Amino acid sequence: MAIPLSPLNEAIHKQTAKEIIRDKIVSLIASGILQVGDELPSERELATMLAVSRETVRGAVQRLAGEGVVQVSQGARTRVANVKVDVGKQRIGVTDPSSINGYSLEAVHAARLLVETAVVADAARHLSEEDIRRLDDSIDAQEQAANDPVRFLICDREFHLTIYYACQNRLLADFVVDLYTYMLDHRRIAMGRPGAIEKSLEDHRFIVRALKMRNPEAVAAAFSEHILRIHDTSRDVNEGGADMILKAAGKAEASDGEREQA
Repeated sequence: MAIPLSPLNEAIHKQTAKEIIRDKIVSLIASGILQVGDELPSERELATMLAVSRETVRGAVQRLAGEGVVQVSQGARTRVANVKVDVGKQRIGVTDPSSINGYSLEAVHAARLLVETAVVADAARHLSEEDIRRLDDSIDAQEQAANDPVRFLICDREFHLTIYYACQNRLLADFVVDLYTYMLDHRRIAMGRPGAIEKSLEDHRFIVRALKMRNPEAVAAAFSEHILRIHDTSRDVNEGGADMILKAAGKAEASDGEREQA
């Protein structure tokens, strides 16, 4: 019986490398990691983060510039533009980011604990040596991005997807990718807080050690801790946002009262 192609090899057979990287960058925008006005990392940085050549990155960015997704300026960093394509409809896993964001934080957290831990445990049994090398390289790239939440999250996404797609069930892997994309715009804020990137890096190093031991139980336990940390930081950001809204509403009411008295 013929062995089915891995998801990465399937994509390569259907798309060129430049098209794959183009879609990755669009997915970063659709999920909220990159936002309008953000500078893209340099060609060299993106090539390291996405494990491709600088020429591949350059071709992908040129295509995105032609589509109006990014703006390339001489002597300046490439920026995410006012997009002419609807990146909000970009399919990342089974669905699109706007759909998964419609669920509560607690529901997504419970689903991640149930499904993601099973997926990564299976990945521990099937991860290739090339995948392990990619994860080691990703840790190096994450260390270099330790002062930049956006760059770190780009590395973080590739790190997680490498593990998810080592799972033998493609549907479950796609579903877990959906769960991962939940409220990534909030994670941008969370990663900007003191010590947040260092804690995620510590989690990632522990996960890689467990994967190298090919120990499914240890990998699942490491991911459970990591998922709990993501839940707690996301909740803190949500509560902080709610406090800001309440304060703004209070100021508005006070201003209305002052105007009435005047």
